[in-house]
Amino acid sequence: MQTVLNVGVDVAKDMVVVASADERWPVQQVRNQRSALRAWLKTLPAGSRIGLESTGSYHELLADLAHASGHTVYLLNPMETRHYAKALGARAKTDRVDAMLLARMVAQEHAGLRAYTPPTPQQRQVDRLIRRRAKLVRLKGALKLTMANLEGLTGEVKAVVRKLDALLAKLDATMATVAAQSALHQQAQQRVETIVGVGPLVGMSLTNTLERVPFRNADAFVAFTGLDPRAKDSGQKTGRRRLSKRGPAELRRLLFMAAMAAIKTKVWKPIYDSYRIQGWSSTATLVIIARKIARAAWSIHRYQTTFNPDRLIRGLT
Repeated sequence: MQTVLNVGVDVAKDMVVVASADERWPVQQVRNQRSALRAWLKTLPAGSRIGLESTGSYHELLADLAHASGHTVYLLNPMETRHYAKALGARAKTDRVDAMLLARMVAQEHAGLRAYTPPTPQQRQVDRLIRRRAKLVRLKGALKLTMANLEGLTGEVKAVVRKLDALLAKLDATMATVAAQSALHQQAQQRVETIVGVGPLVGMSLTNTLERVPFRNADAFVAFTGLDPRAKDSGQKTGRRRLSKRGPAELRRLLFMAAMAAIKTKVWKPIYDSYRIQGWSSTATLVIIARKIARAAWSIHRYQTTFNPDRLIRGLT
C-alpha cells in the first residue's frame, strides 16, 4: 500500500521550494511555471497532501494544478504558520526551512485543516477586485490624513481624491458586471442584500465567500471572518475576550461597516440600544451586530431565503 506523501511548498514569483515530511524525498527547487509544475506533480504519489501559504496570486497556479492532479491541497494562513514555527522553536527562516515546516504542519495537522477548492474564474476575479478596492480605500484615507492642513495644496489633494473616487466607482461597476455574469450568483446576492444594512459591495463579498467555501454552520462562517471572540481563561480567572481576527480582513471590515449602517435603521437600532443599555461599548455592540449580519447571511445563503427581521427578536446571534 502506497503511503500518502506530505509535502510543503514555499512559493515565490519565479521558483518554488518543495520539501517532504518523509526525509527520503529530497528538497527541490521547481520553476513556478505550468510545464515545470506539472512535471513535478507527476512525480508525487497519488493523493499526496500539499501545503502552501497564500501569497497574493503566486500560489494560485500550483494550487489549481495540484488539485486538478488529484492531490489534496491546503492553503495555509501565513500568520498561523509563523505561530506554528515559533511553537516548534524554529530558529531560522529560509525557503528550505519554511518548506520543511509546511510539510510537517500538513503531516501533523491535516485532519483539522480545510482542503482547498479552486474558485471559479468569476469568483477569483471578484475576489481580486475586492482586495484591490480595499487597497485603494486605504490609500485614499492615508492621503487625506497625510495631506490634511497643508496650506497651498488643498486643490491638488482634492483633485487626486476625485480621481481615486472615479477609479473606485469604475471598480464597483466592473465588479457588478462580473457578478452579473452568473444568474445564480446574482440571485444569491440579491437575497443577501435583503439584510437591512447590507449594500451591493458587502452583499457581493458575502456571497462570493459563501459560494466558495462550504461552511458547516453559521458559527464556522463567523469564525472564518475573524469576528469570533477568543477566550482567555485560566483557573478561576476569566480573561478579556478579543476578536480572533484570523479571517480575511477586508470581509471583516465590510461587515463592521454594514453594522454601522444597520444601526441607523429602525430594524437594528433597538438591538443596538439594548446592548448599550446593558453596558456594552459602542465598538463591542457593532461587532455583535456584524456577527448577527454574518449569521443571517449564512442562513439566507444556505436555505435560499430572505431576511426576516422577526428572527432578531427571537434571539438570532
